[in-house]
Amino acid sequence: MTPLSYTLVITGAPWSSQAPQSALAFARELLVAGHRIDRVFLYGEGVLLASALATPPSDEVNWPKQWAGFLADNAIPATVCIASALRRGIIDDTEQARYELPGNNLLEPFGIAGLGEWVEGNVKSDRVIYFHGSN
Repeated sequence: MTPLSYTLVITGAPWSSQAPQSALAFARELLVAGHRIDRVFLYGEGVLLASALATPPSDEVNWPKQWAGFLADNAIPATVCIASALRRGIIDDTEQARYELPGNNLLEPFGIAGLGEWVEGNVKSDRVIYFHGSN
């Protein structure tokens, strides 16, 4: 079988949907099977996965940290939709300065960008897989 390239789009929030958990399990299996992940794109409630301030109870999985580790370990780019992020208070240092905010909370290695990154993933990747929330 020929390896394929994938873009994963996550629109469901951690802790209120299975989207981030299902996407991470799928992503791990893709790599085991020899496929490539071109990009992970967070949109809508999915951007909450990129918050450095998320602190679940100690008996729950910290999905933002799980995703950040997986992305960093596998050098996979991850983009957070800027419009969705700003609406939900996910801020990087650039937006902090632009809006003169007191802080920022974007978890590395996530980056904030526009929908152009999503379009690029649709064009570049062999497959685009969506993981939606239950809302």
